[in-house]
Amino acid sequence: MSVMSSPVEFLELLAREAAAVEFEGPLVAARAAGAPPDRLAELEQAKVVALRVRALLERRRRRESELSGLYDTASDLAGLRDLDAVLRAIVHRARHLLGADVAYMTLDDDERGDTYMRVTDGSISARFQRLRLPMGAGLGGLVAQSGTPYVTANYPEDERFHHTGEIDAGVGEEGLVAILGVPLRLGSTSIGVLYAANRSARPFAREEVSLLVSLAAHAAVAIDTARLLAETQAALAELSAANTTIRAHSSSVERAAAAHDRMTALVLRGGGVEDVASAVTDVLGGALLALDAHGRRLARVGQIDEPDRADLVEAVAASRTEGRSVRRGPFWYAAVVAGTENLGALVLRPDGELVDADQRILERAALVTALLLLFRRTVAEAEGRVRGELLDDLIARPLADTDALRTRARRLGVDLDAPHVLVAVGDDAIAATGSARQRALSWATTYASTRGGLAAARDGRVVLMLPGRDAGGAARAVSRDLSRVTGRPVTAGASGPSTDPASLAAIFQEADRCLTALGALGRTGQGASTAELGFVGLLLGAVGDRGDGDVARFIATTVGPVVDYDARRGTALVKTLEAYFGVGGSLARAAELLHVHVNTVTQRLERVGQLLGPDWQKPGRALEVQLALRLHRLREPSP
Repeated sequence: MSVMSSPVEFLELLAREAAAVEFEGPLVAARAAGAPPDRLAELEQAKVVALRVRALLERRRRRESELSGLYDTASDLAGLRDLDAVLRAIVHRARHLLGADVAYMTLDDDERGDTYMRVTDGSISARFQRLRLPMGAGLGGLVAQSGTPYVTANYPEDERFHHTGEIDAGVGEEGLVAILGVPLRLGSTSIGVLYAANRSARPFAREEVSLLVSLAAHAAVAIDTARLLAETQAALAELSAANTTIRAHSSSVERAAAAHDRMTALVLRGGGVEDVASAVTDVLGGALLALDAHGRRLARVGQIDEPDRADLVEAVAASRTEGRSVRRGPFWYAAVVAGTENLGALVLRPDGELVDADQRILERAALVTALLLLFRRTVAEAEGRVRGELLDDLIARPLADTDALRTRARRLGVDLDAPHVLVAVGDDAIAATGSARQRALSWATTYASTRGGLAAARDGRVVLMLPGRDAGGAARAVSRDLSRVTGRPVTAGASGPSTDPASLAAIFQEADRCLTALGALGRTGQGASTAELGFVGLLLGAVGDRGDGDVARFIATTVGPVVDYDARRGTALVKTLEAYFGVGGSLARAAELLHVHVNTVTQRLERVGQLLGPDWQKPGRALEVQLALRLHRLREPSP
């Protein structure tokens, strides 16, 4: 009697890394043994899960192999100094990492204006190995011209490329079908193309494209270093009599290599812009200033004053156009760019003159700074999205699982059971342009995060959840600081504090109504809380966006004559009315509150009667007068 197959057999297959086809064995054996349908279904499900696990393990093994290959490549390249050896190592590693039939590299010929085959690995065609590709011709010529990766699963039939007889003959003789080409770039300059190709139609996966791009980045720096060292050796041979010049050039090369190694290590260990600035000044001497795209200081090493704004803008533009550092007076400028995006600049005041190699150090430092800033922004955006999604979940819908929300908040360093206030920022901060809207949200995310809170965009508002109990103070701080960032008045309404996660949705609605009330009161560009506006704020917030005009007309028609009389004569009728209503209509208590005689209060109220009419103290009219007085006071808050 045979033993019935069991799910354990799939674990054994996984343990010995069996081929995918072997996972059908337990099912075949079970069917042969006459297993019941439910047993077969169980085995089928186990097989599917086991194959998923096997695929996951296979992907991880492949990723480990790729990372190991890249590490080995970096190690190999670091030890190579001969340019031909560098190129052969690059191409061989590309073929090995991608499992391609052929790998090869073309380099740009600036004198002839085309790109030529320099190194191949796996090639069998002499004609293919002698190919030259005009700029824009074939896949490689298009990559070299555009500086953009291109991939095709079937080159001979791909109409996207400009086919020529010479190129097609060489590719056909080599038997290539699927081709991937990525540019070798140094800053904004393309120096060649790195390829991987197969002799059968097969698409290249996105991961393979990324892998070849990463290898090309290593290769471009290695080629540049090898070229620099080759140039140095030639200079040493030609200028053997000029010992001083030789020593200076050799020293610059050593500084370039040391700086390159140091900045590479900075990237690998997660250093910051300050570390890059220190590395540059340690190698080149002098003082350095790192600025962001808006001219704000990111880091400063040594004594260096910020350059004139107009000079900075002109120098950075020139550096971007020329693709290298430029000198203006005592300063050297290197633009920090990513593609076409300006991220800032490095400003160096050296102790002495900079040779070409020293300028390369500054330019590479700018490249490393761009990478660090992009990485920092990516991390910040990812964290901002996570924090924004949590806040959106807290205020946008009924809370189904508060424990899960507490757990998510704890991972972000937020205690939802501690008191928090919610601040809603008005449309005046985010309704201008897409960039202004993004800048306001980015600022709010950073502002809230540094204070242990959250921020999100919600229903045309920017919403901040900040720890604390002072809702009004938080609203005024947000209004003040965000107004400086956006360059325009920002209105902020706040409410709170919260008592638990479930109360946040209601608090957000109150903050939103407070924001609406501030607009109705004409207090644009200010911050306040629902508690500070009182019942009038709730009333105006509930009415909605009827505008400041209705409030102003109501005040003018109800107590306008009294307000105007005070403005013309310098009297205190409004203050007297507020005191009179505040003490329940008692003349004596009003006089005591105002520190005047009862007769003075009587005379002022008689004047009020002359201005407003004899019925101003009747209940219905008195209520309107009191509401108008409150609105008048809220429209002109005390400093």
